[in-house]
Amino acid sequence: MNPPSLSANADASSDAWLEAAALRKITWRIMPFLFLVYVLSYLDRVNIGYAKLQFTGDLGLSNAAYGLGAGIFFFGYFVFEVPSNLLLKKFGARATIARITMLWGLLSCLMMFVRSETMFYVLRFFLGVAEAGLVPGVVLYLTFWFPSDRRARMVAVFMAAIPVAGIIGAPLSGFLMSALHEAHGLRGWQWMFLIEGIPSILAGFWALAVLRNTPAEAAWLTDDEKRVILARLSRENTAAAAAGAEHSLKVALRSSRFWLLTLIYFCLVTGNAGFSFWLPQIVKDLGVTNLVTNGFVTAIPYLAAGIGMILIGRSSDITGERRWHYAVCCFIGAAGLLGSASVTNSIPLAVTGLSIAYIGILAGFGIFWSMSTTFLQGTAAVAGIAVINSIANLAGYVSPYVLGIVKDATHSVTFGLVLIAGALIVGGLVTLMMPRVKVQHAAAVTPRSA
Repeated sequence: MNPPSLSANADASSDAWLEAAALRKITWRIMPFLFLVYVLSYLDRVNIGYAKLQFTGDLGLSNAAYGLGAGIFFFGYFVFEVPSNLLLKKFGARATIARITMLWGLLSCLMMFVRSETMFYVLRFFLGVAEAGLVPGVVLYLTFWFPSDRRARMVAVFMAAIPVAGIIGAPLSGFLMSALHEAHGLRGWQWMFLIEGIPSILAGFWALAVLRNTPAEAAWLTDDEKRVILARLSRENTAAAAAGAEHSLKVALRSSRFWLLTLIYFCLVTGNAGFSFWLPQIVKDLGVTNLVTNGFVTAIPYLAAGIGMILIGRSSDITGERRWHYAVCCFIGAAGLLGSASVTNSIPLAVTGLSIAYIGILAGFGIFWSMSTTFLQGTAAVAGIAVINSIANLAGYVSPYVLGIVKDATHSVTFGLVLIAGALIVGGLVTLMMPRVKVQHAAAVTPRSA
């Protein structure tokens, strides 16, 4: 018979191997689909920025009216975010993500029928309603599958859909608007909304076939793989509760930590919303007026951000450090925006500054959600993540609108970029006020030898 210490070591080694194998399976089974869904989601959300280059003239919209319409998406998001996440908990991620994806695809297609300023506002509002719950729902969904030392990387992989949507969508949108302009009596922006909305509807049906709600339902995991993953997640939840993570939403709402997280995320969304909805116009103001060329130049900051967010998310997971990684991302984003605002007479330098800015902004998302899901557990995670996201996304309503007002008043978005940079700096400084986050690595939870 083996001595107890040798037996314990053998069991620990076997479980570690099973856990690694299970996590590889989970990653390759669910992450590519979630990534695709968010590519389609983000494209359908921000293609309004490319449409602006054509349709504001057709509809007679001012820059302020465009900014209000672009931002009102987030007001719809705000109203329905928490209910959507509660429905996910009740009906499961499979049905919820399928419903969200089909509805926003349909509403994105309907944008082709916009004929007035009021109709523009109404459809953008309902597009936000349809998409409400996707990001916090996926963030919550990932906590059902991945231990804490994997989440920043997984959220970064999911959020990498943002730059990929820009890399693909910017040239594609420019091409569609140019090549199909006046085809069969439709304007280029109308074709763009129709063609880019259809894949989202199809992806909703695909979600029903691909997704499973929890590891326990995954037929492609062995019983032993399910056991080690569920045991690991259970241990982490227990440890988080012992460390003071918030399990009750009421307790979380009374916590200064919860509201600091909300303020931090509000500042980050301010940067991302203003940047993404106005980037094509910023590039046009630099002198890139051709639609196709504008699309390719606009894709450069997205490409840089995609590489940066994966590398920074991996660094945060490996080191187990969250606060400084996030704060430095905010400071990098602010520096890039201030730099681009000061060199508007040079396209290469301005695009370099915009690329640096977007690396900082997008890299912050994965780290933020990994940090927040460490603080929030149980009931607080279900509704709390949605509450944080919905309140913070009001910045997405304000930021594009303010930039539109600035653009109308000054005929430039330079001052608006300075305001966004200021918000990012505030977010970085507030983050350093948060308690240190200790990420629990796999080695910390494997059984010790006797």
